[in-house]
Amino acid sequence: MDSTLQECKYDWPMDATLDVIGGKWKPLIIYELNDETLRFSQLLDRLQPRITQRMLTKQLRQLEEDGLVSRKVYTQVPPKVEYSLTDMGRSLMPILDQLCEWGAEHMGDQIKYRCDEQ
Repeated sequence: MDSTLQECKYDWPMDATLDVIGGKWKPLIIYELNDETLRFSQLLDRLQPRITQRMLTKQLRQLEEDGLVSRKVYTQVPPKVEYSLTDMGRSLMPILDQLCEWGAEHMGDQIKYRCDEQ
């Protein structure tokens, strides 16, 4: 068997994409960081009460490991940590915009907020 095939983590590109941005929270976190650098508390405020602090921490760590989110720690008291999208994370915005448009078009009567109401 070809050794290249054995080293592959995913069978299809869609597998890879969904692994990196799949789930309920990652797309929302990425969408909130669009064109902004936010502190943890700001992100939490924007996503609560839907997400817990523990879940936000977990999702941010995964997004950082996958190279979509950058984390900057300032050495000060109290500690300050800021999150922003990397270039790779920003490259997902057109896809997330399309998902948002699809939801508005097909599920609009069930949606509380609109994508442009960030």
